[in-house]
Amino acid sequence: MRPDSIHPATPISDDPKTMELIDIGCNLTHDSFDADRDRVLADAQQAGVAQMIVTGASDEGSRMALDLARRHPGVLYATAGVHPHHASDYTTETDALLRELAAQDEVVAVGETGLDYFRDFSPREAQRDAFEKQLRIGADTGLPLFLHLRDAHDDFHAMLSEHRAALSDVVVHCFTGSREEMLQYIDLGCHIGITGWICDERRGTHMKDYLAEIPADRLMIETDAPYLKPRNLRPRVKSHRNEPRFLPWVAGTLAAVRGEHPERLAAQTTANTRRFFRIPPP
Repeated sequence: MRPDSIHPATPISDDPKTMELIDIGCNLTHDSFDADRDRVLADAQQAGVAQMIVTGASDEGSRMALDLARRHPGVLYATAGVHPHHASDYTTETDALLRELAAQDEVVAVGETGLDYFRDFSPREAQRDAFEKQLRIGADTGLPLFLHLRDAHDDFHAMLSEHRAALSDVVVHCFTGSREEMLQYIDLGCHIGITGWICDERRGTHMKDYLAEIPADRLMIETDAPYLKPRNLRPRVKSHRNEPRFLPWVAGTLAAVRGEHPERLAAQTTANTRRFFRIPPP
């Protein structure tokens, strides 16, 4: 199949099991998965999603992500961090906990941390303070950074730039910003995480103008499940919940927009992810 013949509403392959994908950001500790988490994991692997990084976004969420990763060794890994929505809860005890979690083998990144001025669920000063502290954890531990950004480019870029030389790898996950912002993060040596946002004709169209400009070796893919279910899923799924098994639709849409063969994109993003998070094949 030629890349320009791939419709964005198709998955990455007629037989996704022939390719290996990795979901770099899924919120599998979310309570919407409590009733069927094992089934969700089995369905993801059946769909070709070989490994998943479980996002830690709070004290308790980071503990739960580590516990889940320990119950599925080699398939699940965890991050440890505090999302900007929860920045007001960041304490000295939180900082100590994240440092303790970061020392565990299953924890492969610091985050999810960053700035979110769209929701402002925590005051911006508290967000910046929590972000600063987690950047320092990244510098002290040498772990990669898993970062969240929404409507806060100026402050986010300034803070990241200040610390960048002391940090290892950085991914701006679920990127939805402008071309100019994307290029600034590429210039800082960051990776870019792409979600089902690009499958949404209502708000993801601006990204299709620059997705091909993301260097192949800086590109990774994710679902951000249970959020951001691809709107181009066929056949349609009644549930509003996103799942890791839908990652092939993100990959297929991305391959079509970039003009790449999906198998090549799958191999490249999987290699990038294993290198970034320093994880072996399952």
